[in-house]
Amino acid sequence: MFTIGDFARHGQVSVRMLRHYDALGLLRPARVDPATGYRYYEAAQLTRLNRVLALKDLGFTLEQVRDILDDKVTAEELRGMLRLRQAELHQRLAAETARLTRVEARLRLIESEGHMPADDIVIKSLPAVRVAELTATAGGFAPEEISPVIRPLYEELFRRLEAAGITPAGPSIAYYDQREDGTVTVHAGATVNADPGRARDFAVVDLPAVAEAATIVHRGDMDDVAPTHQALARWIADNDRRTAGPSRELYLNACGPMSEWVTELQEPLAS
Repeated sequence: MFTIGDFARHGQVSVRMLRHYDALGLLRPARVDPATGYRYYEAAQLTRLNRVLALKDLGFTLEQVRDILDDKVTAEELRGMLRLRQAELHQRLAAETARLTRVEARLRLIESEGHMPADDIVIKSLPAVRVAELTATAGGFAPEEISPVIRPLYEELFRRLEAAGITPAGPSIAYYDQREDGTVTVHAGATVNADPGRARDFAVVDLPAVAEAATIVHRGDMDDVAPTHQALARWIADNDRRTAGPSRELYLNACGPMSEWVTELQEPLAS
């Protein structure tokens, strides 16, 4: 048998915790010396202690843990519960990591305010272009809402183009329509030379020419595009111009790591 101190050391818990578990009827000592009141534990009780700690980490209260153990949870059932908890923790970790990324991006945005020169803005006309496209709905314009929508759309679009024997004829173009309810229709398009009249599992549409558009080049991951977008918006406001029609993203270089991407943001302007 082990003294309470030795048992605590082997179980990697505190003596105080073992006394608390004893008081709750959760883990009784194997023997209590009637003369001294010293508690003694058996090695086999480490099994119950491990289950107590595992269930506690799953979020159960100690009272709930006692009830579960008294009904004799099997090792397989406990493994299943732990796997579920593990999956939940991985999901939470991924969500917190994504949140940290958004905080860092917003911090960079604040730090860059007013530092992007206005001469990065170029006014140009945009030619008409034919694109094959797939569409889906995003909750809003935030990168964490757009990216999970547009990336799978492009993967699926290129898969369907390959199956149809169509090779893109130029850079990809994405554009966005905001709905009245605040959601956004995301258009993931690829420049093609294809007959728009044929029935396919993607749409072929002609984007009209734009007489005048304010454009700016963004270099890097599109999740970090907010400073570039806002520089373009400030230029439009400072020059007393208005946008007209959906904004576009022309992917000049979308190969390799996203940190090396080059994208032209295009805002059609009202005449």
